[in-house]
Amino acid sequence: MSVEKFLKQRAVNVVVSGQYTLSNWLDAEGNPRSFACRTSRVSPFRMIVDVPVVGRIGDRITPYFSDFGQLEGRISDTISGSFLLELNMTPPMRQKLSDKLTWLEKFQKDPTVREERKQARLIPASPHSMLTFADGSMKSCFVVDMSVSGAAVSADVQPEVGTPLAVGACVGRVVRHLQGGFAVKFIEQQNREQLERRIIRAPAAPPPRATPFAAQMDSMYEEVD
Repeated sequence: MSVEKFLKQRAVNVVVSGQYTLSNWLDAEGNPRSFACRTSRVSPFRMIVDVPVVGRIGDRITPYFSDFGQLEGRISDTISGSFLLELNMTPPMRQKLSDKLTWLEKFQKDPTVREERKQARLIPASPHSMLTFADGSMKSCFVVDMSVSGAAVSADVQPEVGTPLAVGACVGRVVRHLQGGFAVKFIEQQNREQLERRIIRAPAAPPPRATPFAAQMDSMYEEVD
C-alpha cells in the first residue's frame, strides 16, 4: 500500500518511540546499527514510522516500540524521512494493538497529563533536523526528544563523546551514547518557547567558517566540562 492511500484510511495519529535496525547498516563491530524511530500514524494493519535512515521498499523490519513491544513487518512505501510498515500479525495480535491504540489516543489527548521533570523532555512535531560539525560538515539527523539543556539524537553517524556540534542552531557537545543514538548537552540553556524553532532546521548550505557561529564551535575545544 502507498502512504497516500493509507492517509485516507482510518488510523490513529499517535506518537510512540521505538528502535529499529537495518541489515545493510553496520556498526564498527560489524553488527546491524540500531536507530531511534517513532510512529506518526498507526492502524492495526500498518504504520507510518519517522526515521533517521529510510530503508528500501520490500525490506523486512523488526522494530521495538515502548508501548507496542516488538513488531514484524515489511516496508511497502517510503517518503522523505519515513516509511510505511505493513504489519505481520495474527488476528489476536491485531485486536490487542487496536485496544492499545484506543487507549493511547485518549491518553495523549488528556490535558491533565503533565511532565514533572525539572527539564521536561519535549517531542518535536517534526523530528528531522541537521547536525553541523566543527569542520563545517553537515549531516541529517532525527531528534528523539529535546529540552532546554540538550537533545537526544539519532543519525547514521555516531560521534565520539566530547565531540562539539550543533543540533539545528543549538551548539553543544556529545555527552554520552544511547541505544540507537547519542545525547547532546547545549553550552547555553535555550528558551523553551523558541526551542523547537532553533533545533529543527531543514537542510541548508553549511555556514562559512568565518562566521560567529563557526567561532563558537571552535571555542568549545578550549572549554572544560
